[in-house]
Amino acid sequence: MTTQVNGLDSLALRADDMATQNNSENLTADKHQDVEVLETIGENILENPKFSTRNVNVFYGEKQAIFDASLDIGQNEVIALIGPSGCGKSTYLRALNRMNDTIDSCRVSGQLKLDGEDIYDKKMDPVLLRARVGMVFQKPNPFPKSIYDNVAYGPRIHGLAKNSTDLDEIVITSLERAGLFNEVKDRLTAPGTGLSGGQQQRLCIARTIAVSPEVILMDEPASALDPIATAIIEELIDELRENYTIAIVTHSMQQAARVSQRTAYFHLGKLVEVGETNLIFTNPRHQLTENYITGKFG
Repeated sequence: MTTQVNGLDSLALRADDMATQNNSENLTADKHQDVEVLETIGENILENPKFSTRNVNVFYGEKQAIFDASLDIGQNEVIALIGPSGCGKSTYLRALNRMNDTIDSCRVSGQLKLDGEDIYDKKMDPVLLRARVGMVFQKPNPFPKSIYDNVAYGPRIHGLAKNSTDLDEIVITSLERAGLFNEVKDRLTAPGTGLSGGQQQRLCIARTIAVSPEVILMDEPASALDPIATAIIEELIDELRENYTIAIVTHSMQQAARVSQRTAYFHLGKLVEVGETNLIFTNPRHQLTENYITGKFG
C-alpha cells in the first residue's frame, strides 16, 4: 500500500510516540477538556453521501454519550473515527447499524439515513439493516463452526444462494476478497476458531462481505493483532474501499493516516473536527484536535 502523503506516517508515528511518553501530561488532561466545543469544525457535510447523520444524540440511561453529532460518510471512502477512550466514537459507530438496540438502557435521537432512508424508521428491519451495514469487532469472533460455515451462515439465513453451487461461489469469493482463500482452501471444513488471530479477523471480514453489505463498520479491527497481521488488515481495507464504504474506529493515529481519506475527531461525546486525513494530522484547526494528535492528552 502506498503512503497517502509524504511524511504523514512519520508525523503519526511521532504523535503515537509522544502519546505513550507523556503519561505525566495525561494526569493534567482536565485542563484541556475545559475547551468548549461550540460546533464541529471542517467538512462534516458532503454532497450525495452514503450515510447522513444529523444532530445525533445517544443516551445510556441518564448519561449522554453523544451530543448533536452531524456527520456524512461518502461513497467508497474510508473515514477514521479517532479520539480518547470513552469519547463516544464506538457508540456513534454502533448507532449506524442499530447495534445499540441490543442495550436496553440505550436511546438514540436525531436523523440517521442510509441512501436517504431513515434507518430508525419503524418500518426498517434491524436484521436487514445489519446485512447492508456490516460490523467487524475489536476481537475476532468466529462462530464455533467450520471456516466454510462461518462464511456461509449469512447467505443461508438471508436466502442469498439458490443452491449449493451458488453458496460455494459466495464463500470462495468472500474469502478471496478477504485475502484468506489461498491460506485456507485446503481446510474449509476445519474449525474457524483454529485459525490465527489475524486469519480469524479476516474470516470475520469474509463473513461480513458474504451478505453483500454496502457499508462496513470496523471497531478497532486490528487492536488485538500483531504488526504483520495488522498490515494485512490495513492493505485489505484499502482494497475493500473499491466496493464498500468503510468507517473505522482506531486508537492508532498511524493506522488512521494509512487507511483513511477523512478523519473525524471526537472528544467527550462531541464531534470536534472533520477533514481530510492529511490536513487533520498536519494542520488541525481546533485546539482539542491538536492536543490529542500531539499527545498532550488522550
